[in-house]
Amino acid sequence: MTTQKQRMLAGQAYMAHDPELRADYTRAQTILAAFNATRPDDRPALVHHLRALLGHLGEDAIVKPSLKVDYGIHISIGARTFVNYDCVLLDCNAIVIGEEVQIGPGVHIYTATHPLDAAERRAGWESALPVRIGDGVWLGGGAIVCPGVTVGENTVVGAGSVVTRDLPPGVLAVGNPCRVVRAL
Repeated sequence: MTTQKQRMLAGQAYMAHDPELRADYTRAQTILAAFNATRPDDRPALVHHLRALLGHLGEDAIVKPSLKVDYGIHISIGARTFVNYDCVLLDCNAIVIGEEVQIGPGVHIYTATHPLDAAERRAGWESALPVRIGDGVWLGGGAIVCPGVTVGENTVVGAGSVVTRDLPPGVLAVGNPCRVVRAL
């Protein structure tokens, strides 16, 4: 028998109000509260909280408060990556952020999605698809990356763009929905 957490991580429909998921959520929110309240010049404390919260934090990665996540443990941030202020990483499935990635302020990365059928939504069903951000990517401020999307390495996503589909490596992509403008 599979648990709701196993279903969630497998991309299947699951119930988010499951006690195991609620406990994971509460744990993450407690750590987030401490992280977001930490003085910006107390780098050791910031890193301590991030290492407790995230599945992986690479060497010399920087994440600026405030940060919002669901669980934290499903997020991997690569070495020398920079995550600017006020980012939202809804990690109901894996969010894998590569090395040397630049993430602008207010970027949102979503794995959570909901059924189109209203009765299923009202019953509490949801699902989640992993997101992957390749090495060397730059996500401009306010960009939104939707569930199931992969952004190829060294790609630049313009500020305010809404990424609804995979983007290949080494391109400039902008808009809503986000479209490739040119190769880099």
